[in-house]
Amino acid sequence: MENILDRIAARTRQRVREQEREVPLEMLREKIRQRQEMEKKGRPLPDFLAALKKPGMSYICEVKKASPSKGLIAPDFPYLAIAREYQAAGAAAISCLTEPVWFQGRDSYVEEISQAVDIPILRKDFTVDEYMIYQARAIGASAVLLICAILDDEQLRSYRELAQSLGMNALVEAHDASELSRALKSGAGIVGVNNRDLKTFTVDMENSIRLRAMAPKDIVFVSESGIKTAEDIRRLSASRVDAVLIGETLMRSPDKGKMLRILNGGPLS
Repeated sequence: MENILDRIAARTRQRVREQEREVPLEMLREKIRQRQEMEKKGRPLPDFLAALKKPGMSYICEVKKASPSKGLIAPDFPYLAIAREYQAAGAAAISCLTEPVWFQGRDSYVEEISQAVDIPILRKDFTVDEYMIYQARAIGASAVLLICAILDDEQLRSYRELAQSLGMNALVEAHDASELSRALKSGAGIVGVNNRDLKTFTVDMENSIRLRAMAPKDIVFVSESGIKTAEDIRRLSASRVDAVLIGETLMRSPDKGKMLRILNGGPLS
């Protein structure tokens, strides 16, 4: 039976075909060249990998309006204010959804946020074509998401290498031991493990802990989904998880900076 991930990937392939007719690849490349010239003049692209390598737990804070499992999360969606709040609270990076159907995302969110903050942005989408990697660079993303479940081995490696050639990093996402092995074989320097089963939507924090033990120590390891408490953070940190990607817990909080401090073991006030 087709799961939600397959449905999103299929719709994304259709979206890419439509976008490529509107904005040919050469136009994207020209936009990238212009952006790179601007970066040389004083505002370089922030380094996603370096941001996650800092001492202690690194927080990738998500800007997300909706999701397939929860529906509309943020009817009021002041995405620039949210991004600035994350940066002020000490986020290492921002994850921004651009998938338009199930997550109600837009590429323009990344483009605008990249001008509003100084920390790196992960363009969170369902990368199914190299065109999307050029898109990510053109809109100011420092990293792209590559999901093992929707890409073959050749795509994982070639898309990761393309991102690197454009000055970006790739967060390669795995759900189980087999996908972790594929991620590592692709040469991934950053591996994300999704604690949510995208077939059933159940969340199991132990998934990250189990798979962290199977990954090399020098890999930057990110735990994704279902992280809600400071105790979750402590457990993951004790298991040598380097970073966490947190979405709904922060998006539903009226004071996102305060919630981030609480998750990090800080005071309530």
